[in-house]
Amino acid sequence: MENYRVLVVDDEQEFVTTLIKRLSRRGLACTGAYTGAAAIAAVQEADFDVVLLDMKLPDTDGNEVLREVKRLKPATQVVILTGHISTRDGKEGIGDGANDYLMKPVEFESLLEALQRASRSTGVLE
Repeated sequence: MENYRVLVVDDEQEFVTTLIKRLSRRGLACTGAYTGAAAIAAVQEADFDVVLLDMKLPDTDGNEVLREVKRLKPATQVVILTGHISTRDGKEGIGDGANDYLMKPVEFESLLEALQRASRSTGVLE
């Protein structure tokens, strides 16, 4: 698998840690953030090809983070991964520039496929 940079944003720290370990074993460069503010700060400080974003964060709504990520770094792709998404949130997320959205729990291979599709949109994977 080609190496690309992923920011994993979720308030469940154990989930973030475990997912980063699994993605790193596949050759992805991963960083974690547990709040919307931390995610936005990470995007300001570094370039990511894909942001894997939970919609329910302790300090803000995921769609707010999505809009700010797209404002700061328009080429960065966002994949929503959440257990709390509604049809309205999903449509709003896609309308705000999300590449895809997935419901928890998700099979790891399906998640990898979504990340690969998103990274192709950035030109990282051809």
